[in-house]
Amino acid sequence: MKIFCVIPAYNEAKSIVKVAAKVKPLVDDLIIVDDCSKDNTYALIKTTGATALHHIINRGQGAALGTGNAYALAHGADIIVHFDADDQFAAEEIKDVVQPILNDEADIVFGSRFLEKESNMPWAKKNIIMPLARAINKIFFGINLTDPQSGFRAMKKEFAQDLIIENDGMAHCNEILIKAFKSKHRITEVPITVHYHEFGQKFSGGFKIIKDLIYKQLIK
Repeated sequence: MKIFCVIPAYNEAKSIVKVAAKVKPLVDDLIIVDDCSKDNTYALIKTTGATALHHIINRGQGAALGTGNAYALAHGADIIVHFDADDQFAAEEIKDVVQPILNDEADIVFGSRFLEKESNMPWAKKNIIMPLARAINKIFFGINLTDPQSGFRAMKKEFAQDLIIENDGMAHCNEILIKAFKSKHRITEVPITVHYHEFGQKFSGGFKIIKDLIYKQLIK
């Protein structure tokens, strides 16, 4: 089975070359989607040997994943892995995330930061944002997974072909969860390791995701 990895990138010049070097040998094709970065991220992507895609306007992480999914499906992907550009995920764990699909035990696999492995998650994110997001998923959508907001996932092409990501921003994580459960595909979680850096951990961002989710549910 051909495994493609899609990485959305926005202003990731500090880490994108390092991440690409770790991921590229582990998959059949690495697709990095530059979401109209203000720095030289796109130029650096083109030096890595990965497939470099580029948005001419900044559309958001969800939109970048949609662009990557479409490219992967058009070029023969059997499994699509979503991975982050900020060097927080462990590339060697891609094999763990895809294994349940290769074993025909699942159609969609979500990496979880709340199983056996430890992650240095910021206190507010671990003790306020994530429990609140889990509660919203369970109450509104009937989803009972340990990690409500993981960007490290793998999916079979059959699910990806039907997946239209409507949330261009960060709420796409929950949207994919919701659509996976509604689709009746086989779902599982596997433990992943996450190493958080100082940058990118804004408390307000978590509440924006929660607000977007509740608003989307109320206007349905």
